[in-house]
Amino acid sequence: MIHNYVILSIVVLLAVMILVMIGQKLKVAYPIFLVIAGLLISLVPGMPHIEIEPDLVFLIFLPPILFEAAWFTSWQDFRKWKKQIFSMAFGLVFLTSIVVAYLSSSIIPGLTVAMGFLLGGVNSPPDAVAATSVLKHMKIPKKITSVLEGESLINDASSLIVFKFALAAVISGQFIFADAAKDFFMMAVGGVAVGIACGFVFGFFLRYIPSNSNIDTVITLIVPYIMYVGAEHFHFSGVLSVVAGGLLMSYNSHCYMSHTTRIQAGNVWNVLIFLMNTIIFILIGLELPVVVAGMKDYTISEGIIYSVVIGGAIVFTRIFYSYAVAYLPWLCSKDYRLKFPKPDWREPFIISFAAMRGVVSLAAALSIPAFLPNGEAFPHRNIILFVTFVIILITLVGQGLMLSPILKLLKIKDVQSDIPEEKQEVILWRKLKETALHTLENDYTQLIETNSLVRHQKRKLENEMMMMADKTQCMASTENFSSSLHESKDVLRQVIQAQRNELHRMKREKIFDDQVLRGIEMQLDFDEAKITGFTH
Repeated sequence: MIHNYVILSIVVLLAVMILVMIGQKLKVAYPIFLVIAGLLISLVPGMPHIEIEPDLVFLIFLPPILFEAAWFTSWQDFRKWKKQIFSMAFGLVFLTSIVVAYLSSSIIPGLTVAMGFLLGGVNSPPDAVAATSVLKHMKIPKKITSVLEGESLINDASSLIVFKFALAAVISGQFIFADAAKDFFMMAVGGVAVGIACGFVFGFFLRYIPSNSNIDTVITLIVPYIMYVGAEHFHFSGVLSVVAGGLLMSYNSHCYMSHTTRIQAGNVWNVLIFLMNTIIFILIGLELPVVVAGMKDYTISEGIIYSVVIGGAIVFTRIFYSYAVAYLPWLCSKDYRLKFPKPDWREPFIISFAAMRGVVSLAAALSIPAFLPNGEAFPHRNIILFVTFVIILITLVGQGLMLSPILKLLKIKDVQSDIPEEKQEVILWRKLKETALHTLENDYTQLIETNSLVRHQKRKLENEMMMMADKTQCMASTENFSSSLHESKDVLRQVIQAQRNELHRMKREKIFDDQVLRGIEMQLDFDEAKITGFTH
């Protein structure tokens, strides 16, 4: 039995990787392509029904995905756009839930407002995985990406809180706003507190307890689960716990992570999150038979009509809210107008259109119990699940495929900071080289005179300083600096490839030890990674 499961898992993973490669060839973001592929596979006759276990998503997939997203979130950008991020993550989620609650209860026969809030809580948050995965390969202004990623980190918490309260209201038949507001505050604050506490404890542990890169990497994999489970155990928000802890540990990572840990853990996390994302999106597509099979009280056409109307309301509510957040401060405050330029109308539109629903919404809908405590079937569970599934398809596949041509049509350009990124990189490296050279000249004067290797290192730093000066001058005088920089990088890559070819030739001569050859080959890999980046 276990042997068969292992073989099946290997075959599925291989098939998913092949689908991702095909998606890259077709230049379609892999989340979108995998959902479409999953839909098509689910239609194959004899294909077994695969139902997503909500606990699998919330307990296994969600903590590491949120932790990784928080870890690589720019703390500077998060703080810069925090007002807009928190406004979208909380205010928009609550507004969307209200709109969906009253709209759905008015158009779906028998659906109460409490059940409408249940549907709203499920569908109000854009998905963190979809946002980062789909937008990663598109040319979107940095501000928009920062707002979307920051919002998607937090809005899962607010939406799941709405979902929990609505579910309790449906089951118990009563809802007390004062108690709900108090519980919401406690869940949010408690979740953040647990995350920060865990971040400090594990940061202290990694900093002062002797370990190695293998141990440190494993600990980083365990930490998000401890944060999530710890917060949920006390009935706090596990999502906010993981996000808060991830942001804290990322900000202080230089205090307790060695260079080998950063390299090794970064590679492990990249592979792990990629693997989780691919499984999640293929599972969404494979859910079609499960969702359709539950449609007993409604026809498919009725469900599609409800889904399109509610999905359209969600999109238009987001558009309205995004423009309000962008323009109201500018229109209402003279000081704001003097301090900031008039907002670009294209930014709120892209922020609205790039919001895609994903696996968290589907898992939340699937987590609705099939039966009430009295044994009766949970009312309208099937239509809530169907509407959620269709809205995911509309936003993820529909909007996701339309996003790239819309970006080309709008021709929105990124507003560059006062210092271009290339120049920032040169300034930073030059400052670091100056620090290194200053340290050598002041602390190792005698070694420079007596040790040729140390003296060579000093000359190397001086030459690199000269190169930085030349690069700065080139940036100031050359109009097409990016083209010159690209040519320079291409030459360096060809030089490294020539070295690698020579290394492989010497390997075939079998004169040098394999361990030495592998070490030098790894160094060449790192040299090339400096040019192309580790995600090339």
